[in-house]
Amino acid sequence: MKVDQKGHTITIKNTEGDFTAFLMKITHQYKTFEGHNLIIDLLPHTNVDLKQIVLFTPLSKQHKKAKKSFVITANNIDFNAVPSKLTVVPSLLEAHDIIEMEEIERDLGF
Repeated sequence: MKVDQKGHTITIKNTEGDFTAFLMKITHQYKTFEGHNLIIDLLPHTNVDLKQIVLFTPLSKQHKKAKKSFVITANNIDFNAVPSKLTVVPSLLEAHDIIEMEEIERDLGF
């Protein structure tokens, strides 16, 4: 697992390849990330499917309750089929843009 921090945002990449172990590691180490916006970068893994991405829903809900952004980057999935509780985008640039917009919304009180 590779963790990069830029400002209020942490990007987490799976470097081991085992999706289940990656999800468990993030879940167990959540307390260290909870004060930051999170980007879960799944772009290197072209075999990730929507069923696996949906497993992040509990973490996403918990993170958004804490008034922080939770964005997943992935490709080769049907973005229209993603549940509305998750934010999934096809690039890191879009993930950062989403976080920036959500930060502005929170600052304005939305």
